[in-house]
Amino acid sequence: MIGRKRMLLSVVSVAVALALVLTLVLVLGDDEPSPSAPDPEADLNSLIAGFTTALSAEQDYRSPEAAERRTAASGFTGLLEAAPAGAADLGKLGFSVRDGIDRKTGRPYTVAVNEHGTERAWGMYLIDRSAPPSLVVEVPHPASDLRTESFGLDYFRRVPGAVLLIAGAHRKADDGHADVAHEVDSVFHVVATTLAGRGLPQVQLHGFDDQNMPDDDIVLSSGATVAGPPARRAADRLEAAGLGVCRAWASSCGALEGTKNVQGKAAAKDGTVFLHVEMSRTVRESAAAPANVIQALAEADLHEP
Repeated sequence: MIGRKRMLLSVVSVAVALALVLTLVLVLGDDEPSPSAPDPEADLNSLIAGFTTALSAEQDYRSPEAAERRTAASGFTGLLEAAPAGAADLGKLGFSVRDGIDRKTGRPYTVAVNEHGTERAWGMYLIDRSAPPSLVVEVPHPASDLRTESFGLDYFRRVPGAVLLIAGAHRKADDGHADVAHEVDSVFHVVATTLAGRGLPQVQLHGFDDQNMPDDDIVLSSGATVAGPPARRAADRLEAAGLGVCRAWASSCGALEGTKNVQGKAAAKDGTVFLHVEMSRTVRESAAAPANVIQALAEADLHEP
């Protein structure tokens, strides 16, 4: 009988000890720090890299219907003004919207990204929230004009209040109907014209093969608009940075002048600044040239008359 009592007490003691250990584990577990949040800067960079890497000439794409374009216009306007209805409208079109902080600049941003893997491949739109909207940076041919999305992000980071537009499909998708620089029925064009309608200058980034203009690093054009002081200042700054510039308003620059660009045509109609920047492959692959191009464009101060 005494042996049975001792055995029972031993079992109870073990059970109590296990319960205490479990309690300590749970309590200490509550004091453990939560997993660290993703690196904001790396997240923004990887978001753009992953977005453009997935693009191809064979991907699905369709042009938005007129009603969808109207929803895009109201949605982006609302997003620009930080109205809740903006994100809701864009959500109807398959966009996801989130806010973040870019560690490299320390500035807040909002990004809207189209849904992945569907025909509604309508773009990525990044708004710098640190200042009122000031400049539109456009990348209409990601994954085709190589590294232009990297230039776009660098330029976006250089200018507080900048808005970055990146097309959501390869320019050759849907038999070329995804080429947003030449299609007015795109969300990209809707967003660009919405911003230009507020008087914001646009800079559109492109790339060309060296053999097309072997003597020039940059082809600079104002598209269908008249080349005013902002375009001339940009050309001067680029040349001062040691880059060879073909000025489309002063000489022939082959087929790279952007005169048929639909965002440029809309800017000409609205009387706003539009700068079409073609960069050679050598410039885009250079270690030093990208920073020089971005600095020259930023110093041109396209808001000044």
